[in-house]
Amino acid sequence: MELHIGLDETGTGDLATSIYAQIRVAVLDGRLAPGVRVPPTRQLARSLGVARGTVSAAYDRLVAEQFLDSRAGSGTYVTDACRQGPRLARHARPGVVSPVPLWAGVDPPPAFAASRREAGPAAYDLTLGVPDVSLFPLALWRRLVSAQLRRAPHGWETYDVPGNPLLQAEIARYAGLSRHVVASRDDVVVTTGAQQALDLVARVLVEPGAVVAVEDPGYTAARRLLETHRARVVGVPVDGEGLVVEALPDDARVVYVTPSHQFPTGVAMSLARRTALLEWAIRHDAVVVEDDYDSEFRFADRPLEPLQSLDADGRVVYVGSFSKSLLPALRVGYAIVPTSVQRAFREAKRVSDWNGDPVTQGALTRFLAEGHHAAHVRRATKVYRERRETLLSELDGQLSGVVDVVPSAAGLHVCAVLRDERVSDVDVAEAALAARVRVDPLSVRYGDQPARQGLALGFGAVGAEAIPLVVRRLAGAIDAVR
Repeated sequence: MELHIGLDETGTGDLATSIYAQIRVAVLDGRLAPGVRVPPTRQLARSLGVARGTVSAAYDRLVAEQFLDSRAGSGTYVTDACRQGPRLARHARPGVVSPVPLWAGVDPPPAFAASRREAGPAAYDLTLGVPDVSLFPLALWRRLVSAQLRRAPHGWETYDVPGNPLLQAEIARYAGLSRHVVASRDDVVVTTGAQQALDLVARVLVEPGAVVAVEDPGYTAARRLLETHRARVVGVPVDGEGLVVEALPDDARVVYVTPSHQFPTGVAMSLARRTALLEWAIRHDAVVVEDDYDSEFRFADRPLEPLQSLDADGRVVYVGSFSKSLLPALRVGYAIVPTSVQRAFREAKRVSDWNGDPVTQGALTRFLAEGHHAAHVRRATKVYRERRETLLSELDGQLSGVVDVVPSAAGLHVCAVLRDERVSDVDVAEAALAARVRVDPLSVRYGDQPARQGLALGFGAVGAEAIPLVVRRLAGAIDAVR
C-alpha cells in the first residue's frame, strides 16, 4: 500500500523519529487499520530517499510499543491492539481543535426513518415523492444524452458561463405555460434539484440566528437544511386553507411554503390566504419561498395563481423541480428569483458547484423545447389519475369511519388522518412495513405543533391493480395496533 510520509513535519531533523511519529498517528486515527500491512523497510526507504536503517529504527520503535507486529517471512502489520485508535488519537494530538459539527443542535431524523431503511425493500412503496420511473421515456432520453455527449468538448465548456441560457429560457417558458409563473430567461437559476435551490436561498438570504418560518407539518428536509445554516426555524400551523398567516412570527426573515399542494397534507392555500401572506411579507420586509414541487399533476379544479404571479413587490422566490415529472436521479431543479437578488443567487450557485451537469442540462433543454416533457406529463397524468381515484375509492370503502382523507386536487399523494388519535401512526407504519407496505406516518412531519396521527399515501409507484390489496394490508395494520 502507499503510505504518505512528510519528513519535515517535526522540525527536529531526526528522520527516524519523524517517520515513527507519523506512522503512530496514522494508526491511532484509523488511517492504518488493524491487520494492514505497512510497506517493507526497503521500499519505504527508497520512496522517501533515506537510508533503510532509518526506516528500520522507526519500525523497531513501533514494534516495541506494540503498534506494529513484525512477522518473519510475511511482513510488518498493524496490531489488533490498536482497534481503539480513533478514540485515542483525539488525545494523542494536542493543539488540534475539533471543529463544531455541522449538525450540532440539529435534531436527527425520526427513528422511524432509520428503522424502515434497515427493514429493506417493500413490495409496495407508498412513500412520498416517489414517481413511477417506468413511465419515463428512457429510450428517447438516452438519444438526447448521446447527442449531447457527441457535442464534446464544446458542449462542456460551461464552467465560466453564468448558467445555461437556453435551458433557462425553456424553463421560463414551461413555468409560464404550465404554472402561470411570470418569468424571463434571466430570472431562472438552474439548480441541482430543489434542495440546492433552498440551499441558495439560505446562503443569500439567511444569516445565522435569523428566524425562518416553515409549515408545520411540513417538508422536514427543508427544515433540516435551514437549521444547518444556523437559522432559527419556527413551525407555523397549517389548516384547511394552508399556512395560518396570523401565526407567523413578526421577526421572520424568510417564510417557506408549499401552497399549491401543501406537503404533506395536500391542501391548497386559498387565494385569500395567499394575498394575506404577500401583504404580511411586505409589512415585515420578508421573503416568501414558494416550493411548487409536484403541481404539474392536477386532477381537478383550475389551479390557483401561484404566489409568484401575484407578487408585485419582488418578495417571492419560486422553486421547482423535475424530480417528479422526470427522474429523481437526474437532480435538476430551478429557482425563479426577483431581480434584486439574481446576481447574488448566481454567484452562490457558481461557487457551490459551478453550473451543474452540462450534459443533463443540454438534454433537458431539447426535451423541453421539442415538447417531450409536456407529452410525458399528459400521459403520466392519465396513469396517476386512475391510481388516485382507485386509492380514494378503496380508502372510502375499506377504511370508512377509520380515516378522514384531506381534500386535494394535485400531486402524487393523499393524506389520510386517523380518526382515533390514540392509534400511533408510527406503529401503523411499522405494522404495514411488516406486511411489506412502506408508508409515511404523518406525525413525523411535525416540528413545533402538536402532531396529528395519520398516513401520507403516495400512489406514484403503485399500480392501480395493486391498490385494493395495499389498502387491505393498511387496514390490517391499523387493526393490529388498536
